[in-house]
This record gives sequence, structure tokens and C-alpha cells, in this order.
Amino acid sequence: MDVRTQMLEAAEALLDASPDRDIATRAVCEAVGVGAPMLYRLFGDKNGLLSAVVDYGFERYLSTKRAAEPSADPVTDLRTGWDTHVAFARAHPAVYRLMFSPSFSAVPNAAAEAMGLLREVLVRCAEAGRLRVDPDTAAQVIMAANIGVALNLVTQSETYTDPELSHRVRDAVHASLLTEAPTPAQHDGAATVLQLAARLRADQPEALTPAETALLLEWLDKLAR
Repeated sequence: MDVRTQMLEAAEALLDASPDRDIATRAVCEAVGVGAPMLYRLFGDKNGLLSAVVDYGFERYLSTKRAAEPSADPVTDLRTGWDTHVAFARAHPAVYRLMFSPSFSAVPNAAAEAMGLLREVLVRCAEAGRLRVDPDTAAQVIMAANIGVALNLVTQSETYTDPELSHRVRDAVHASLLTEAPTPAQHDGAATVLQLAARLRADQPEALTPAETALLLEWLDKLAR
């Protein structure tokens, strides 16, 4: 492990152990066995170190998302994605608080990638006829709820003691956004519209011109709303 990574790991460990969620740069240097000039050369200052800790946290978080192999059931993948999000927060509580803290002047670019990966799963749900709303709306609802649950679990564990809390919220949120698997005789109108729109976006039909496809998508979006 290189010195930079050692310092990031040390900073995270110190943050986890800190009752006031703060660290001293001197303590980080001492934990790794280097002098302050090394920290300033690598990170600039304390804020630079904390920013790098956030980037390091997002990289590990996203690596699990990128490595996830899609299954045959996108709804199962959606549930798994929620659970791995909460599991990461519990395994890295201090870093998670920094990653999704509203105190940052700018949202890290990695947060947009996380939203994009979630949206990809929701597009697959729409293609399977399982989504009641458009993928963008569903992604916003799920990510907001997922982060809210995870933050409460890692910052107020003495209040949120229900061991099934995450699954209860997950299932309630998903139930509001997803349909049951359709049978040949039963179809949800909005889900069917969204399913057709998702499939059109994924594969331009040869029988339609691009202009005709664009017009059809416009109509389908209006019907879905």
C-alpha cells in the first residue's frame, strides 16, 4: 500500500474513532509514520485530505456497483443495490457521512455516477414492464430514501434500532414505484407505456424513421405522465 493510501486509511480510522467526527493532521501523520510535509505535499491541507477521503470512499462504493453482474430479474438487482448501499454505510460510517454531507460546496462527480448506475437498473425495470414512473423520477426517489435511511442508521443508531428498518423502507419505496410481475391477462397501463418507451430508446425499430420514433416517444412520455 502506497503512502497516500495509507494516509487515507488512517484518516478514515481516526474519523471512525473520533467522538466529534474530526481529526488532526498530526494524528494522521503519526499513524503512518511520516512528517507533516508529506501530508501537505500529497493533499495540500486538511480540507484536501478530507476531500481525498471522500473520493476514496466513492471509488470503493462505486467499485462494488460497477462489478455487480446483472441478473435475469432487474427488480432483484434493485433490491440488492439498496442493501449494498446500506451495508457500505455501516462498514464505513465516518466516510459515508462525508460522502453524502450537505456541507460540501460542490457535490462530488462520483455522486452523479452513482445515480447513473441506479438509473441503468431502473431502465431495465421499465423494459421489463415493472416500473410505474419514469426511470429518472424513480432514481431520485430511491436514492433520496436510501441515503436518508443509511445516514440515520450510522448517525443515530440509538434511535433507529429496528433491525428491519432498512428493508421496511426499501420495500415501501419500491412498492410505490414498481408493479407486480404482469400476467398475460393483467397489465398496468403506465408500466406498459414506460416499457414500450424504454424498449424504443434501447433499440430503434427498422419500421420507423428516427423522426417517427421521436414523435412516438413524445406521445408515450405524455401518456406516462
